[in-house]
Amino acid sequence: MSEVEQHDKKPKKGRKPGGIKEKKEKPSASTGIHTAKSFFSNVGTAISRMPMNPAKSVGIRLFLIFLSAIVFFVIVLGYLSYDKAKSTIEKNAANGNQQTIIQTSEKIDIILEKYENAGRQIFYDIELQKLLSEYTNKKLSDYDAFTVERSIRDKLSNQITSDSSIRAIYLIPTKSEKIISAGQASESSKTVLEQSWYTELKEGDKKIMWLPTMQNSGAPYFTIARSLGSMNDLTSTYVVMFELNASVLDTQLKGINLGENGQLQLMSPEGIVVSSSESSIVGSETAWAFAKEFPADTKTDDVRTKDEEGRSVLAVYNTLDTNDWKLVGSVQTSELTKDASSILVITLIVAAIDVIFAILIGIWMVRMIARPLGKLNLLMKEGAKGNLNVRTDHKSQDEIGQLSASFNDMMEQITGLVQQTSNTAQEVLRTATELSDASKKTAISAKEIAVATEEIANGASSLAVEAERGSDLTNNISKQMQMVVSANEEMGKSARHVESASELGTKHLSDLLDKTHQTEDMTRSMMHKVDGLKETTSSVVKVLDVLQNITKQTNILSLNATIEAARAGAAGKGFMVVADEIRQLADQSRQSIDMVSQITDRIMTEMNETVQVLLDANPLFKGQMDAVKETNDIFVSVQQQMVDFIESLDSVTHSIDELNESQNVLSEAMSNVSAVAEESSATSEEVASLSTEQQSVSGQLVNLSSQLENVSNDLKETLSRFRL
Repeated sequence: MSEVEQHDKKPKKGRKPGGIKEKKEKPSASTGIHTAKSFFSNVGTAISRMPMNPAKSVGIRLFLIFLSAIVFFVIVLGYLSYDKAKSTIEKNAANGNQQTIIQTSEKIDIILEKYENAGRQIFYDIELQKLLSEYTNKKLSDYDAFTVERSIRDKLSNQITSDSSIRAIYLIPTKSEKIISAGQASESSKTVLEQSWYTELKEGDKKIMWLPTMQNSGAPYFTIARSLGSMNDLTSTYVVMFELNASVLDTQLKGINLGENGQLQLMSPEGIVVSSSESSIVGSETAWAFAKEFPADTKTDDVRTKDEEGRSVLAVYNTLDTNDWKLVGSVQTSELTKDASSILVITLIVAAIDVIFAILIGIWMVRMIARPLGKLNLLMKEGAKGNLNVRTDHKSQDEIGQLSASFNDMMEQITGLVQQTSNTAQEVLRTATELSDASKKTAISAKEIAVATEEIANGASSLAVEAERGSDLTNNISKQMQMVVSANEEMGKSARHVESASELGTKHLSDLLDKTHQTEDMTRSMMHKVDGLKETTSSVVKVLDVLQNITKQTNILSLNATIEAARAGAAGKGFMVVADEIRQLADQSRQSIDMVSQITDRIMTEMNETVQVLLDANPLFKGQMDAVKETNDIFVSVQQQMVDFIESLDSVTHSIDELNESQNVLSEAMSNVSAVAEESSATSEEVASLSTEQQSVSGQLVNLSSQLENVSNDLKETLSRFRL
């Protein structure tokens, strides 16, 4: 009995043999515990029996996908819920803390405005103004000044007594710069006049200054100072300074709760802690580095940042209206969101429960899917061994049921196919035997045809070789004739070119001869003109000699006139000046005549040289004319000979053209013979090749027939292994 049949004959659970149902017992506590243990034991057994390689089991893949999807979505949903709750808590805490900070800032502004107004009220008290007017009187005696100063101190002390938050009050006239103080004066009051803020108040750059908290030997304090003008003397100004206990601000901060481990700090722009919910840091520089990065143009805001220890904190701040101090509140984010951690814990618990349910559902899915597929796998292995009678009895409406029905149909089709293939193999075996006999006869006939065709091809090849040789000779003669024709044409072109060059040379020589005659005439004319110019220059020399004599006589006359003027004394001074001018003109004329004489001599010399050059060039022109005439006669003779040569060359060209035409006809005839011979040879070779190929195909056909017979026998033997 096969493994499949044994699997089908297993008794169904829940029924006794004979079809009698088992009676159900009422569950008890011990029965429930036993059932739970049995259930988890069965689950463990089922898991251990499942193939654990996902690549080899569809059920395991479905189980892992189902488990991963459920766990993923539960964890993601839980984390998103936790993150949303956390962000909501932070947002609500930020809004609540910011409102608290704003309200506290308003209270602090009220307190600070109170002391701003207090300083103005004290100073503008009518009695105090009268005392200040007397105090600034320079005629006042020392005793009276001491009495007035004590009265002023009493007025200030009364204000301190009425408000316990005021440590000390200082009144400083800017003219005398003598400090009048009341209350517990601090050590820093001794150096007030040296502080930069006092200078700003004194010079009027600012009207009011808030100084951050300073540590004293006792309680910490902060200071307000303002500049005020006297009502009695408009030129006198005073600086009123209050030192206030920091506790007046601390009480406002200590009652505020931003959250567990939350802290409040009121700090100056320089980072000095003016007041804080933690008294130990008042007066020192804040350790919150993030507070120094708040933008100055933003009045209030909330930021999420890190403190000096790297912990995430939620910080809110608000800038006071009275001054530029900032009230900053900080609380650790972890303290705000610690209640949201329970959501994350619940998420993990639910995820663990979902994992258990996913495992149970996954096992059920494996049993519903993997078992039918495993049974179908065993049936396929039986079919692979040759048992075509196997069938599956799984019936359902899902895809596995459809797969089982398709498997049964496939086995039916394979059974019919094997039967049909067996019958076909018998027919193929019979046909292969007949085909083998016919192939052998065809091979013998093809061999005889190949021998006859080969002999025809050899004769056609010899004829083609001889025709090709004759065609090559004819082509060679045609090429030589073509070269002769080309050379003859080139010779004709050269002869015509020489003829044209001779005509052009004759024409140029005629022009050269005419120009040479013109040059000779111009040279002769130039010689005549140079002779005329030479005579003209001689006339100029004669005129220059006459002018030279006139200049000498004029010079002598000017000397005589000078002598006569000297004899005449004072009456002849005017005549002496005229005589000097005439003598100077005579000297200038003599110099000009000498210069013209030199130029004339140079012209005469150059004209003589020019005449000599023209006389030397005249025989050369005559020799050039004779040479040009002889060259012209030679060109005329060459031109006549080239005309005769061209006529002879034309006759030779005509004869060569006729010979070339005859050669072309002969070459064309030889080409046709060669082509026919080659075509005949190619056809013979093709027929011989086809005969050889047919012989080869016949041999292959015989082999294929034998192979087909062998394959048919093998197929018959293979089909005999199937059980139908």
